[in-house]
Amino acid sequence: MSAPLLWIGVPFVVGVFILIIMRERFASWIGGGTAATLALIALIIPIDTALLFDSLSIKIAPSIQILGRSFELNTADGPLLAIIYGLAALWFFGTEASGTGNRFVSLGLMIVALLTASIAVEPFLYAALLLVMAAMLVIPLLLPPYQKPGRGVVRFLIYQVLAMPFILISGWMLAGVEASPGDLGTTIQAGVMLSLGFAFLLAIFPLYNWIPTMMEENAPYATGFLLWALPTFTIIFALDFLDRYTWLRTTPQLSGAIQFAGVIMVASAGIFAALQRHIGRIMGYAAIAETGLLVLVMGLGTSEIVNIVFLTLIPRGLGLTVWALALSIIKRQAFSLRFSEVQGLARKYPVAVAALILAHLSMTGFPLLAGFPSRLALWHELAGQSLTISFWAFLGMLGLLLAAIRTLAVFVMTNEDTKWARNESWMQTVMLGVGGIGLFILGVFPQIMQPFIEALPALFEHIGR
Repeated sequence: MSAPLLWIGVPFVVGVFILIIMRERFASWIGGGTAATLALIALIIPIDTALLFDSLSIKIAPSIQILGRSFELNTADGPLLAIIYGLAALWFFGTEASGTGNRFVSLGLMIVALLTASIAVEPFLYAALLLVMAAMLVIPLLLPPYQKPGRGVVRFLIYQVLAMPFILISGWMLAGVEASPGDLGTTIQAGVMLSLGFAFLLAIFPLYNWIPTMMEENAPYATGFLLWALPTFTIIFALDFLDRYTWLRTTPQLSGAIQFAGVIMVASAGIFAALQRHIGRIMGYAAIAETGLLVLVMGLGTSEIVNIVFLTLIPRGLGLTVWALALSIIKRQAFSLRFSEVQGLARKYPVAVAALILAHLSMTGFPLLAGFPSRLALWHELAGQSLTISFWAFLGMLGLLLAAIRTLAVFVMTNEDTKWARNESWMQTVMLGVGGIGLFILGVFPQIMQPFIEALPALFEHIGR
């Protein structure tokens, strides 16, 4: 069997199978089990290396040809696949506890398969097409068949579709830039096209207005999955661009522009989060700030880019999972996530509230939580380059911290006569408890992530060394 067939074909087929045949009760376990098994295989069995079991030899081929295009996953992709499918398994296992329908698991598996195809396809520019196809599948994931799309969904779809032509045109122009590196006009035009394409894909300021709107209009668990999946693969796609084109890495003006875009996202999202009165919108702004931090890292121009990006991506995935699950549980009780509706729920849903606050604090970079090690590494690199950028990034994190304090104050604000009670089911309690403990473990023992991260720089020949 080839690696693309295993990590792209199998989850896509299982997703179709669940959508057509399976009952909702077993969908989360089938989907979660499939993703966990694929993560385990990626971790244990190296790609393109023969393994001998007595007289039996097993080898996973690295590539396959489909419709004249090559899909390749090499040995270096193993840790990346383990991270992707490990985090996807967490989302799928939490489906039943969140009360999300079985279409989430089936469409989620197909989306992850398409996004994995985006990092395997050659020529790599076709990744833009696969990213847009995955964005199309997000629509039925977010909306029941009878529901009309809201403003957030419409804006999301428009922006994702607009990104594709800019990326493809920039790729076409980049070939000319490589052939004539002294052609300043073509270089500037290619840079502008590329910047616009990634601005739409990553929801760079001011194009992120659909995220808090979508968090307000749609189910938090499905929206949280979207906020995890698409930015994660788009960042990997962007790292591939940086690695392939020397002028992208070495042009100081471009690095400055990337840093500027990142710090604007972090600062504005943090300030807006501190002013919100809707805890779903606060999560949306926190996800924007995280993406801004990743963009900021890509503009650093150091050899630590890959390490810091993946040190951020793993806690980000866990934090968003826990946060979205807690929001889903609270929303089933409160129906609306406005402050006025969730006031005092800490005494009725203590586990969900505690997990939500932990996930929020983790994304602010609070000590002893999962987000802290990556923030520490980022501050170390930023402090040596620009104190101004460090200040604005710190201001954004401070805004997120203020939002966490306001949210906690609203949750505990109730009459003294209200008795404490745990209304979460045992499954919800276990899922939230495991997630909360995971946030502590990644914060206190970040070296646990080292076996996954240490091999990832090999994926990027130039920026990883």
